[in-house]
Amino acid sequence: MKILITTPLYPPDIGGPAQYAFNLEQEFQKLGHKVRVIKFSDVKHWPSGIRHFLYFFKLLPAMFWADWCLILDTFSVGLPAVVAGRLLGKKTIIRTGGDFLWENYVERTGKLVLLRNFYQTEIPVFSFKERLIFKLTHWILNRSNLIVFSTDWQRQIWHKPYRLDLSKTTIIENYYGGKEISSEPTQKVFVSGSRFLKWKNKIRLFKAFARAKAKIPSLVLDDSNVIYNQFIKKIKENYAVILVSLGDISPNMILDAIRYNKPFILAQETGLYDRLKNVGVFVDPEDIEEIKEKILWLVDSNNYQIAKKKIENFTFVHDWPGIAKEFLALAKSQ
Repeated sequence: MKILITTPLYPPDIGGPAQYAFNLEQEFQKLGHKVRVIKFSDVKHWPSGIRHFLYFFKLLPAMFWADWCLILDTFSVGLPAVVAGRLLGKKTIIRTGGDFLWENYVERTGKLVLLRNFYQTEIPVFSFKERLIFKLTHWILNRSNLIVFSTDWQRQIWHKPYRLDLSKTTIIENYYGGKEISSEPTQKVFVSGSRFLKWKNKIRLFKAFARAKAKIPSLVLDDSNVIYNQFIKKIKENYAVILVSLGDISPNMILDAIRYNKPFILAQETGLYDRLKNVGVFVDPEDIEEIKEKILWLVDSNNYQIAKKKIENFTFVHDWPGIAKEFLALAKSQ
């Protein structure tokens, strides 16, 4: 088949869609398919609206060429790709990532609303731009051939507000790699590299960590952002990973920690909770004191070994060849 992948990011860009686009491109090609990747980052320096327009014309020839299109974002590439797909009669499959509307709402208002509560409480106070994005997202989702979620948690959050036809949705879980060799940590460094966005809940994390550090001064929080290979090296060499966002669908940082058998602290507001509830340490992202207590709990050597053993015993694998075949099966069924 001839497959078009539209993605907001592509290596050397950092982020989940970049890794997803790159790895599926490789796997599709290994299976003998032809692949073209069109990335939104090429036009991102233009103002909103104009960049969507430019991206539409950038991907149009590739859409004409393709048998079907895999869309790795709901809005930035989703809008122009679905319009192009419908114009040319091509199959479009959207793989959702995060929640563009919620993320931007939290940034604009500073209101630290949990993702699972967002559509229940905030729709009446949307700005004009947010109402427009909400309506366009509804149109995009309901005009694609199929919507692929990585977790049922996000599907249930979106089901009612976007009036989704559940028969046109499915689940393909995120990448869970096989176990890799890691290093024994020499310091109690917690890795938490992510963008400084309000929904990432960094202020509460910093406050909780400062309280924990007041009791154990040797603790270190590494919040630096680096390219993917360097970030993996940090996970491999350090003590643990911590992520307390207000809503993370299936965070790659945690799945990378599992590959290297590194204990993690994760907010319970995540689509990974059902699969990992007996594997990791979970916290209420709104409770600074609980986050502090869980950090101190994991610093204890006996508790650390207990947490590490649970991760070592977690052997679920969902690799890129399998994910690629799942997408190909869906494309053939549409």
